Amino acid sequence: MAESEPKTNAESSEPEPIEIRSPVNIRSAALTVILVLAVIIILQFAQQVLIPIVLAVLISYMLAPIVTFLTRLYIPRVIGALLAVVLFVTGLGVAVWSVTDDAIRLVEDMPRAARQVRDSIRQQRLGSDDSALQKVEEAATEIEKTAAEATPTARPASDIQRVQVVQPTFRAADYLWWGSMGIIGFAGEATMILFLAYFLTASGDLYKRKLVKIAGDTLSRKKITVQILDEINRQIENFLITLFATSALVAALTAAALWWLGLREWLFWGIVSGVLNTIPYFGPVIVSGALFVVGYLQFGAFIPSFYVAGAAAIITSLEGWLLSPVLMGRAARMNPGAVFVGLLFWSWVWEAWGVILAVPMMMILKAVCDRVEDLKPVAELIGE
Repeated sequence: MAESEPKTNAESSEPEPIEIRSPVNIRSAALTVILVLAVIIILQFAQQVLIPIVLAVLISYMLAPIVTFLTRLYIPRVIGALLAVVLFVTGLGVAVWSVTDDAIRLVEDMPRAARQVRDSIRQQRLGSDDSALQKVEEAATEIEKTAAEATPTARPASDIQRVQVVQPTFRAADYLWWGSMGIIGFAGEATMILFLAYFLTASGDLYKRKLVKIAGDTLSRKKITVQILDEINRQIENFLITLFATSALVAALTAAALWWLGLREWLFWGIVSGVLNTIPYFGPVIVSGALFVVGYLQFGAFIPSFYVAGAAAIITSLEGWLLSPVLMGRAARMNPGAVFVGLLFWSWVWEAWGVILAVPMMMILKAVCDRVEDLKPVAELIGE
């Protein structure tokens, strides 16, 4: 046999490729995928039931500190929960009532704003004869003429009867009826959410005791379960309180800045900016764009409009970069990529409500995954 040639120094010095041998249980992986798909289908199919429950749970977490304070004043928990719900509804009603005049004035100004936009577009078209828009229109007209000349005209048969489709006339009563039914349905759902939030708040630690009882018979398992539930409740309460406080601060600062800049509906847009501040990324962008349009319609110039939109953008940016990370704490922080993916996912599952509830749902998921051993990789992925 011929001897094998000895390896050169270059070949012998090459490192062997690193391999990570990790056995994969195909059965468990398939079951996990099926479980995830089943959960997604359930979330979409049962959203009319799940969304009110999630909203009620979040409201109960927001009201928990108030109820705890009232119980320390020797007020029964049932009465304290009722007072907290009444206080919540009263505050929400006062906020809505305070911006009613601005909202009505904004709706009344819409026709004038539409005419203003139409006149400005018309002036731009008349002022520049060689504009790009006019060239596009001329090209489209010539293409239509060429196509009409090239297409042979078909003579209609004598036995074909022409049919004219008559559109129904506009009936305001129909729209008022559907709008009234929508308001009634919304009021009914809001009432159910408030009742459920009241029952959850008044029950106190009833469900926690039930979960501890289900966890196991040994004292160690019960103790670990109590610690996990307390930590989850603490993180969610801190997150919601911080979210409410930062949104209120953004609303106040934006309203003050818009008032100083001379915008008429400063209070309305301040509250809108605070509400939309709960939606990451998209909320501040929507507010800034809307304020630019409103500022241009009021002032009729680009520079004041940039000031109005820029003030809102600066306030929300400072809040997101400086204030929220300090108040949230490291345990509650999530990386921006995971937040954006979660926003896309929940908006796909629950549409508009998913955009609003995306961050609270991800915060609840992270709080649970931080304390469950098998779910810690998920917490590591969405954590900062």
